[in-house]
Amino acid sequence: MRQSMVSTSITTFVALLLTCSVYANEADTKSTFTPLEMKWLRAGWPVLSYADDQHLPIDIIVQSQAAAGEVPFAMGVENGRCKLVLSMRGNPEAEAPIANLPTELQALAIEAMTAHEMAHCWRYMNGMWHALPAGFLDAGQETDRDTKLAAMQQAMSETRREEGFADLVGLAWTLRTHPEHYAAIHAWFERVRAAEPISGSHHDTRIWLQLAAQPQNFPSAASLFEQANHLWAQGLQSK
Repeated sequence: MRQSMVSTSITTFVALLLTCSVYANEADTKSTFTPLEMKWLRAGWPVLSYADDQHLPIDIIVQSQAAAGEVPFAMGVENGRCKLVLSMRGNPEAEAPIANLPTELQALAIEAMTAHEMAHCWRYMNGMWHALPAGFLDAGQETDRDTKLAAMQQAMSETRREEGFADLVGLAWTLRTHPEHYAAIHAWFERVRAAEPISGSHHDTRIWLQLAAQPQNFPSAASLFEQANHLWAQGLQSK
């Protein structure tokens, strides 16, 4: 990971949101969040607060300059802590995922994306990353794992499963907090994922989005992750 410009924990950031709104207007952007970064972090704050309640160790990392083709908003893990990384400075694709949404839906989409990234952290921190539920067999284990193609297919399948789970958490969040906008955010997820060039590729989560088309398919559960697990397992069964 390249040298970050700003790094803070969720708890510290929440305090900043409550007491230091001037960060969005500071002239010295070398040591503060930019207005664009504050827009995304403010929109995602309810999710980050929920993550804090779930005792997920998330730090917010702001890169000083994005590299070409770098994902603007992503989750990583380093030294046993999750890192929500914003690579928006100098990045023309910073708001590409929400560019075509009406203004009133953009913050809700950012919330859903933040919940998606939170789900990755939850899977990592609970030792579930790339793991299947009990009773499920990874189809990749039945292939010749010594070939380059088999290894690529296995990696693609593992990533697709994690992306599917995270999409479901993003939708479960929307259903819980903004049920009146669930259909619109679900449709947005479908448009984003339909842009995948190859069926079955890393971010082709359409099998799970189909299951989530009807919000009543999510069970009542104490946590978003339990809700997502139910539909995630159904999607794995139908693959």
